[in-house]
Amino acid sequence: MKDLFGLAILDYQTNNQPEDIITETSISEADPMSVAYLFRSFEQMPKIEQTALQMACGKVLDIGCGAGSHSLFLQDNTACEVFAVDISQNAIKACALRGIKNARALNVMTLENEQYDTLLLLMNGAGMCGRLKNISAFLQKLKSLLAPGGQILLDSSDIIYMFDEDEDGGKWIPSDTSYYGEVVFNISYKGQQEDAFDWMYIDYNTLQNAAHANGLQCKLVLEGEHFDYLAKLWI
Repeated sequence: MKDLFGLAILDYQTNNQPEDIITETSISEADPMSVAYLFRSFEQMPKIEQTALQMACGKVLDIGCGAGSHSLFLQDNTACEVFAVDISQNAIKACALRGIKNARALNVMTLENEQYDTLLLLMNGAGMCGRLKNISAFLQKLKSLLAPGGQILLDSSDIIYMFDEDEDGGKWIPSDTSYYGEVVFNISYKGQQEDAFDWMYIDYNTLQNAAHANGLQCKLVLEGEHFDYLAKLWI
């Protein structure tokens, strides 16, 4: 990976002529996204993210922290002990420049012998497992990182609304897709194209079934205005 997403974050943080990130998926056309959105304040965040941050407690691991806006709020405004991780080296550099004290570049699947009271996976954090077939291994890893009484807070979306209806009112799902929430992402930035990568939007019922199958309780905390939701998982 060229880490273009992280490069855009670092460019914005260092005022190095940042440009919009262009995102395109296997089911949606190219769409520009302002990098400034990743640097939003608590007041600018959607209600789902605000609620998750208000529920966070104790030792917190912000997984896929990006520009670190969630970590920064918790670090500066709560009693939480915050740790931020992301696979992007550039994003972690930006987090450090923003003043996040504990920021590391790593894949959460490689973490061992660490436990946290709150695992935070916002901005569709569950999607990082890529494909539904990977969800059990992903949840088992998260489960291993939970301290006694700990919680997983994640948000995602049910993207069934993006598919056309057939004559009977059902949704037309391409036959080559094992689960309709699976997409392939393409990102470009400053004329460079990132390697395509898998991502997943998981509907709540599918998440709940996967959680129960992996020994986790699951609760729907909040539904957003556009098919999105916040869920809490715990042992």
